[in-house]
Amino acid sequence: MKLKTKRTLLWSLGIIAVAVIGYAIYYFTAIYSQIGALQKTGSDSPFKNVANNTAVASAPPVWTGTEPVNILLMGVDARNSNDGEVPRSDTMLVASLDPVKKTIHLFSILRDTYVDIPGYQQSRINSAITHGPDTAMKTVSDVLGIPIQYYVYTDFQGFIKLVDAVGGIDYNVEKDMHYVSAADKHEYDIDLKAGMQHLDGKTALEYVRFRHDAMSDFARTERQRAFLTAVGNKLKSTTSIMNLPTILQQVNPYIDTNLSVDDLWKLASVAYDSKMSGSDQLPPDKLLVEKHVGGAQVIGISDEQKLKQFVQDALSKTETAPTPVAADGETTNTTDTETSGTTGNTGTPSSGSSTSSSTSSSK
Repeated sequence: MKLKTKRTLLWSLGIIAVAVIGYAIYYFTAIYSQIGALQKTGSDSPFKNVANNTAVASAPPVWTGTEPVNILLMGVDARNSNDGEVPRSDTMLVASLDPVKKTIHLFSILRDTYVDIPGYQQSRINSAITHGPDTAMKTVSDVLGIPIQYYVYTDFQGFIKLVDAVGGIDYNVEKDMHYVSAADKHEYDIDLKAGMQHLDGKTALEYVRFRHDAMSDFARTERQRAFLTAVGNKLKSTTSIMNLPTILQQVNPYIDTNLSVDDLWKLASVAYDSKMSGSDQLPPDKLLVEKHVGGAQVIGISDEQKLKQFVQDALSKTETAPTPVAADGETTNTTDTETSGTTGNTGTPSSGSSTSSSTSSSK
């Protein structure tokens, strides 16, 4: 090879190396900056008007990245809320990650579940967030019997932006879904047809919000768990990873959390290597009772200790179950396979026996 040719090759390789290093610096700097901005403080916090602003006042315990961690995910409908007003949570889920087993388990909490709100009176569990995220985490922790270390809070727009930012989801809609609301000026009408289709942010929101049938909120929470699994799988794709700075930039204005940058890096590493182990509705059907309080229908828990044991049993499973896969490789449903094992989460297990089920039935 001629000297001139060698020099040209070396220059070309050098330019490529500089470009790769430059992009890597930009990529990680952009991600670090966007992740840091997810934690809102002061006037930027959605809880700025909550007495004793818990979003700023409290810091979560240090997570080493090796023990199980539980994250409360809350979605709200903030369309008709005044500035600084915290609406009740429309959706409440708990994601439990186990770095040792490399598993993720999802729990969805029926929003009309009537519980004690620490420091306040009994009410529907979805009202806990109106008193700040610490109160919401404490409420859910007391009901489930496991520690809740972190929260992630968003509204409808945040969900729409996330789905659009990952390029939408190819998903099998199990039946026709139709609902019209003149009160909302038709902004969030629902009109979906059964079958495999590409859901963008708006149509995905229609899918996870639909509850206008005999199954009501029971089927809706099951759909939400399955769809969230599909979004998680899409985020793990190579294309989404490369576009992560842009994705974070799109959703950042609509998210608040107490997760630090270091915590999020650890969680991302754990989640990327983990598999879904199952999902459950809380309270499960066998521990659910319908009751009336002040003339309003709410959901009661027949045995609080058995509910805590139900959660521990679900987390003690050691095998992940195969899941149906959509056209683009996204999981569309989850089922549990029960195995023996030890308690998968810290906290004090309660006495009682129960097995886990991932299905919801109509009342």
